[in-house]
Amino acid sequence: MMRIAVTGTHGSGKTTLIDDFIAVQRAHESVPEPYWLLDQQGVPFANVATVDDLEEQLVASCRLILNHGGDRDVIFDRCPLDFLAYLEVVSASEGFEWLPSSRQLMDVSKALATLDMVVFVPLTSPDDIPIRIELPRLRSRVDRRLKTMLREDDLGLLHDGPRILEVTGPRAQRVEMITSVLGAA
Repeated sequence: MMRIAVTGTHGSGKTTLIDDFIAVQRAHESVPEPYWLLDQQGVPFANVATVDDLEEQLVASCRLILNHGGDRDVIFDRCPLDFLAYLEVVSASEGFEWLPSSRQLMDVSKALATLDMVVFVPLTSPDDIPIRIELPRLRSRVDRRLKTMLREDDLGLLHDGPRILEVTGPRAQRVEMITSVLGAA
């Protein structure tokens, strides 16, 4: 069973990539991002990203990944790294430094260890998304933080974890990058 998570800042094309991938790789089950699943459960969220909301999504992301059973291949929309990046950026904009607890880091590490691959959809210049995306400064800052987390493993969470695949280019090329790695696995 192959377990993949797609990560990237908002408006980077994660969900579109997952939809395109599922159209080609029908054996994979798609799991929506924690925000939408929590929203469906009636969990209220603020109109802007808050530390409390993001912490709740971090916990939900870890649980989704850790508790997902079944015998189908799966692709998750977002992973705990997304929420770590958002938490760092949002807390800094609120004037303090958010640091994960040892429990949170342990849960993130466990969740990441169950994944075979994390597919990173970075922002590119020029932007691959032709429409204006909300909260452009937050979007850019989270993208920069994810790039550092994934490329440098500055939190030390990836050394024994999943393979990291950074995808860029047209939609079909992104899907092909994933399927070619899967074919080689």
